Amino acid sequence: MSFPRRVEAVVFDMDGLLLDTETVYRAAMIEAGPVFGLDFTAATYASLVGKSNAETRILMEGLFGAEFPREAYFQRVWDDVEAMLEAELRLKAGVLELLDHLDDLRLPRAIATSNGPAAVERYLGRFDLRKRFDAVVTNVDVARHKPHPDPYLEAALRLGVDPAACLALEDSHPGVRAAHAAGMMTVMVPDILDPNEEMHAKCVHVADSLHVVLALLRAGVA
Repeated sequence: MSFPRRVEAVVFDMDGLLLDTETVYRAAMIEAGPVFGLDFTAATYASLVGKSNAETRILMEGLFGAEFPREAYFQRVWDDVEAMLEAELRLKAGVLELLDHLDDLRLPRAIATSNGPAAVERYLGRFDLRKRFDAVVTNVDVARHKPHPDPYLEAALRLGVDPAACLALEDSHPGVRAAHAAGMMTVMVPDILDPNEEMHAKCVHVADSLHVVLALLRAGVA
């Protein structure tokens, strides 16, 4: 058996897991830094991965002071993000093949994301993917965000599946913590962040790509 229990549903993160968006967010935030006198680095971005927009803003104030031009900075960042994603938004490798396999298995699936509903509809709509998920939990659907388990617990509730029977797929440390706290079988598919000892301890597998996840599912859990 590839997993400790029978997989009855799959819950996906979105950014960095389904969509190759994290590198775009990082580039936009780094490039906007000098415009506003901020020393925003790749390491700074790594500390924000998996956080909600509200949490990111609070952390940014902690790093750069409450007086940094927050609204102007983020307006510049999101304008740049939209332009970049319009030109180069890509699915992560293996997404379509994995969804096709879940269709074959008739396994329900959901998204649990720290992003908002407008971003979900806009980005997934570009690939006509929203209809391939039975439920979507965004940052407006829960009071507490990742690393709290609430997004994953809400996803399991909407699917009508015990969290212990759900496979959670994540790329970020806060996301792994959230899925593990929800009691789900968690697989990390690293993107911006490498897995550390804590991630290995909280995951049933660390996979190089969604192709590996597909192979694990094909190994006998259905």
